[in-house]
Order: sequence, then structure tokens, then C-alpha cells
Amino acid sequence: MKISTLTKLAAQSIVKNKMRTMLTMLGIVIGIGAVIVMVAVGHGAQSQIESQIRSLGTNMLVITPGSTAQGGVSQGAGTFNRLTIEDAEKLKSESTLLDAVSPVVVTRTQIIGGGGNWRTSVNGVSTDYLAIRNWGVTNGSLFGEEDVQAKRRVVVLGATVARNLFPGEDPTGAQVQLGRSPFTVVGVLAPKGQTASGTDEDDVVLVPYTTAQDRLAGRTFIAQILASTASADEIPAAMNEIEGIMRESHRIGRGMPDDFTVRDQTAIAAAATSTTSVMSGLLAAIASISLIVGGIGIMNIMLVSVTERTREIGIRMAIGARGSDVLTQFLVESVAMSVLGGIVGLAAGYGGAALLGHLTGWATATPLSAVLLAVGFSAAVGVFFGYYPARKAAALDPIQALRYE
Repeated sequence: MKISTLTKLAAQSIVKNKMRTMLTMLGIVIGIGAVIVMVAVGHGAQSQIESQIRSLGTNMLVITPGSTAQGGVSQGAGTFNRLTIEDAEKLKSESTLLDAVSPVVVTRTQIIGGGGNWRTSVNGVSTDYLAIRNWGVTNGSLFGEEDVQAKRRVVVLGATVARNLFPGEDPTGAQVQLGRSPFTVVGVLAPKGQTASGTDEDDVVLVPYTTAQDRLAGRTFIAQILASTASADEIPAAMNEIEGIMRESHRIGRGMPDDFTVRDQTAIAAAATSTTSVMSGLLAAIASISLIVGGIGIMNIMLVSVTERTREIGIRMAIGARGSDVLTQFLVESVAMSVLGGIVGLAAGYGGAALLGHLTGWATATPLSAVLLAVGFSAAVGVFFGYYPARKAAALDPIQALRYE
């Protein structure tokens, strides 16, 4: 029997029992829709984390106070701070692989100006900071090297600070007060948004690190040093170079542990995206259970259909139809219902993902691979769960089938 004839017969059978077909497809629709929504949420989260990590800086390296051992016990990163401005200056002058270096002097204080006051984080940085962080300004500009050397009281406001102190205004040139010192606003940073942990990156102000250390922080040691390379390929060599310069600066002898830690963003990005990939796969696997349930529903309906159409099968076999023809016919019916359910589920999944993103604010993104996999899997479900009923129909004895009432 021709494939076109078998397909026509399968289509007639599906259309003849519309309600049964719709209920059979419902399990596949729900399964595919659930898989698409879960994959969209997981992939969207992964893309958002990657974007946030990229926004931290291009090829950025972070030097923080590192582990130190006391009595043979490692105290952990950040427990013993020996980072200084001199370390940053030494890295800047001696490194051959670093494009930019900036110390970061961190403190928190009240900023007063414009229409009110706001408690925020103050970062004392160098002129390389924005290049390292891949950050721009929307108004004004960053302070210059002369401002750093002269310890001038100039400040660049983060978008959140500017919005709260000077709503709807350009604060460039305005006077604000940080702690007890007056500062002149020279620029406003471009908005960055929230980090993956929910921290507002725009709730910050930047001042020259010399000014911060002299007038605001009052501490010898600094929180961290940021650096960047020209390309990602140079990061491993740059990390080794930083380690050598820092050990020399801190006079760390051979065999002694480092008292600093060097991290690169690529390692952080790889860890974060790996975690989200696992979670995305786990969510999709959980959602796929509903596809199995839908497949079992198809098998049940096909078994019922075989029983109802036993006499019809007997007549076809009696006039020359082969068992393979009957097998193919029932498989075509099963696959057709699965694929059709998969397409409807795909549309439902896209709509559900868009609605979920709109209601929750989550980032959602459905990769093409997930779409192809969902449709292919729905067809596979049709074949897998339709084969047994089809095989049962093909194995019927024509004489017994004709006698069936």
C-alpha cells in the first residue's frame, strides 16, 4: 500500500474522532509546553548571568587580599589584608601584559546634595577603572590623571545616586558633600543594573583613589586591585606575571604561601554558566516527565482504537493488505498526533515563556536547538508508544478479526 494512501487513511481516522484526538494530544501539548518554558527560563538566566559577568569588565583580573596560614591553618581569602596603593603602582609600572590597573579604595558614607541625601558606596579608583570595567558615562566625564595626582575633590555619580539626588537633572558641575568634604560632580556613570546576586551596581560614586584614601577612607590597605589584559588569551600569562610581581612586592620567600588571590572573570563566567546549564537541564528533565505521561496516553488511545477497529483491520487484510501496511498506518496515526501536539505545545511554550517573563521580569530565551529537540522528541514519543498498538494490530489474524463483534 502506498505511503500517500496510508497517510490519507490515518488522517481520516484522526479527523473522524476529533475529541479523542484532542484529548490524546493534550498530554503532548502540556509536556512540550512545559519543556519549552523550563528551557526558556534556564537559558534566559544563563544569558543574563553571562551578560552581567561581561558587564563587570573585559578580560578583567581581580587581586584581593589572599589566604595566609597561621599555625598551619589556612585562614581563607580576604582574612589578612596587605594590599596597598604601592602594589597597584608596581603592577602598573612593571607589568608587560596588563593594559590597565586600578586600585580600589572602598568605603561607605553619606552623600548630600541636590534634593536630599543618600548613603552609598564610595570607590576610590584610577583613570583606568572605567576601561577595566567596560563602563561609560552618560553626562560629563571621568576625572583625569591630574585630578588623581592633585587629590582633587571631584566625583562621578552612579545612575542610582544621580537619580535620587538630582531627579530629572544633569548634576554635572553641581556641588555635593561626601562625609564632611565638598566635592564637585564631573560626570554620571551609564546605568549597569543589578548583579546576579541582586546588588545595584549603580548605587556607587567614584572619586580619585588618592582623594578617597586621604579624605574618606583613612586606611593604609585597600580592598582590591583591578587589572585587565588586551585579550583573553593573555590572561593566564598575566596571572603568572601578577603573582611574581606581587610576591616580590610583599617579600614572600620561596615556598611561602601567597597572601593575595588573583581571579579572572573567565573562570567565574565558566562556573556560573556551568551551574545554570545544569539547572536548565534539570528543569527540562523534570518537565519531560509530562511527555512520558502524554506518550502513555497515546498508547492507551491507540490500543482502544485497535480494539474498536478490529473488524476493519480484518477486512483490509482479507482483501490483500499486509501486516506491514497495518503497522505503518497505525504508526502514522500515532506520530501525526504526537507531532501535531508538539507544534501546538511549542506555540503554547513560547506564549507561556513570554507571559512568565512579563509577569515576573525574568529573562527568557528559547534556543533553536530546544525547538528542534522538542518537535523531534514528540515524534519519537509517537513512534515509541505507538509501536506496540501498531504491532498488535498488524499481528491480528484476519479470520479472527472478521469474526470480532
